[in-house]
Amino acid sequence: MVNIRDLDPSASPLDYYGSELRRLRVGAKLKQWQLGETIFCTASLIGQIETARKVPTREFSERVDAALGTGGVFSRLVGLVLRSQLPSWFQPYAAMEAKAAYISTFQCQLVHGLLQSEAYARAVLSVEQPDTLDAFVEARLDRQRILTRESPPALWVVLDEAVLHREIGSREVMRKQLALLLDLRNRQWVDIQVLPFSAGQHAGMMGSFTLLRLEDDPDIHYSESYDAGHMTANPQVIRERSVGYARLQAEALSPGKSAALIARVMEERYGDHPGPGGRAVA
Repeated sequence: MVNIRDLDPSASPLDYYGSELRRLRVGAKLKQWQLGETIFCTASLIGQIETARKVPTREFSERVDAALGTGGVFSRLVGLVLRSQLPSWFQPYAAMEAKAAYISTFQCQLVHGLLQSEAYARAVLSVEQPDTLDAFVEARLDRQRILTRESPPALWVVLDEAVLHREIGSREVMRKQLALLLDLRNRQWVDIQVLPFSAGQHAGMMGSFTLLRLEDDPDIHYSESYDAGHMTANPQVIRERSVGYARLQAEALSPGKSAALIARVMEERYGDHPGPGGRAVA
């Protein structure tokens, strides 16, 4: 068993979180089981978080703040902890995404991470991250908090129609994910378009990409390879990809027609009574 005294609080945000939790719990003269009873969790979970063996959730952090009267210390710290759980190559992008005033993205394989349901994200991440799945899912969902803050970024998403048809997790997972897309389009700063199969060849044939517009910094273009993220502020790249994105928007269905297509696929492919090939039985 890990000895908490052997942990270096400066080693990582997770280690610092654990050391602070133990310090403040001991200062409040509470045993692990006593704190656990107060915040409705086990003493074992408290111990695992104090020894940096498990990643805390935001809900856990809020309960600890309330129980120990820490004035939101853990609720603020957990954001750093969760961001540190993202792949190291992705963390610089996540930091810039959180600062963006305008996000425009084309996705040809998956629903964008900012729009994923928990079940969809879990299914996607389970392919490559089965041992640290809970931490990765929590970190992905925490990124979505930028959409509910007081001044959220404007988010414009173009999804290839293939994203709607690719079954991730299960039919039920997909049905709820598409329902979430329909709900999200009602937010003031979120627009979703679908690029239909009928568009044929298009400006996104090279793959998914994202453009970030920031208040005080140059625009950024972001794309991914298998194990790396690529960010650039090169004006020529920004110019070319901005034009490419405008063409994708022009070729995609309008937000209203996109919603109709999403709803149709949700019922026909992932409805309650599918027939052969996933089609609904009338």
